[in-house]
Amino acid sequence: MQPYELTLAGAAAAIRAGELSPVELTASVLGRIGAVEDRLGAYVTLAADSARRSAVRAEREIAAGRHRGPLHGIPFGLKDLIDAAGLPTTASSRVGAPHPPAKDSAVAARLSAAGAVLLGKTHTHEFGYGLTTPQTRNARDHARIAGGSSGGSAVAVAAGAATFALGTDTGGSIRVPAALNGVVGLKPTYGLLPLHGVTSLSWSLDHVGPLTRTVEDAALVLTALVGRQGPPGAPGTASTTAPTGRSNRPAAHGADVPPPESADLTGLRIGVPRQHYFERVDPGVEASVRAAIGQLHACGAELMDIDIPMARYLQATHWGLMVPEATAAHEQTLRSVPELYGEDVRVLLEAGALVPAGDYLRAQRSRALMREAWTELFQQVDVVAAPSVPMAAVRTEQQTVQWPDGTMETVSDAYVRLCAPANVTGIPALSLPVAPDGTGLPAGLQLMGRPFDEATLLRVGRAYETASGSVGGPVPVAA
Repeated sequence: MQPYELTLAGAAAAIRAGELSPVELTASVLGRIGAVEDRLGAYVTLAADSARRSAVRAEREIAAGRHRGPLHGIPFGLKDLIDAAGLPTTASSRVGAPHPPAKDSAVAARLSAAGAVLLGKTHTHEFGYGLTTPQTRNARDHARIAGGSSGGSAVAVAAGAATFALGTDTGGSIRVPAALNGVVGLKPTYGLLPLHGVTSLSWSLDHVGPLTRTVEDAALVLTALVGRQGPPGAPGTASTTAPTGRSNRPAAHGADVPPPESADLTGLRIGVPRQHYFERVDPGVEASVRAAIGQLHACGAELMDIDIPMARYLQATHWGLMVPEATAAHEQTLRSVPELYGEDVRVLLEAGALVPAGDYLRAQRSRALMREAWTELFQQVDVVAAPSVPMAAVRTEQQTVQWPDGTMETVSDAYVRLCAPANVTGIPALSLPVAPDGTGLPAGLQLMGRPFDEATLLRVGRAYETASGSVGGPVPVAA
């Protein structure tokens, strides 16, 4: 096995034991990038020289007994909406910032403090406003979309071109590419991780989170990212405790995740939606997700049929919040240099200017009611289990989806439909890879939980990995 094939946990253990050095691991991952990047297009900016210097520094620190933890010496990718000092934040757009930021974003600073090695910036759908990431190709099939908007991060992790990566999620932008490329994607609770230094799409829906090969790896990254929050009341920050339905629970930490042999979910209540999440879903995806839920039941969890509150209003509420907030963020550049935006993003931004203030306020009220309703739902169950995406990755040229009931929707609408509820309500959501029969392409099992109860999601996800025998290695990259 080559070092780039190791999971984060595996690489960290080897470094700790002196069996692998950060220099060797970084060189292996950079070599992998060199071998596959021209076919995948995962990176917009590669910082190979600084990555090598960081790896040398990590190796010296570890040799001197100053080991900072499991991320020390681990190479990672950073979505190009997230500032890293000295590297331009282009947002995969011609409108991107003209000068590199002088300092790290809050999350990049925390990874740097943990000793992680930054490889470079990964592609996003322009300003995170889309679900395909057209510059990047799917790690499993280059003729298919990578998913978005964190497509570059998901593809890099899936292909072994990063040991882990960070993405952002406003309507599924971590979970969708994670599902379509067969990796793990975690959208934490809104406010758990700070958004300082992250280019905003929609300030009240944006989240930052990890993409990894295993749930254990996601827990390790989350542990490094959870720390002192930003200034009180700042957008995207919150207390690390919040009501969870039955008690106040602390934010997730890697130590909360049981070892692989602990797959007992006895006493846990898992809600399986009767509607919304299994409507207009590919039969193969539905079968694979229901089989995964069956494995959780075999681990001891109790399955309960549930109704998703206010389901018919979910997508309208999401768009009612996101579209005007995104337009407000781009107001000046949309007026001064509209020609620099891609057509798909420009049309959405222009449409946002037409949303009446009353409609935006009604969407805010709808969200408040949804949060209350989901809080009541989590009095009945501990976790909700459902598909992450309604279908596997479509071909790059496909624009719409025709469902058997005669319904037609755009590809973006289809992929956002099952992820948006967790953004609107702010609850944590975890996507795990599942394999629909006959396609050779992955999809995702989505687990959603109480605010700030990431620990339970990680526990359930780890149990599923153990029961299903997931290995978390990189996928073969086609020629």
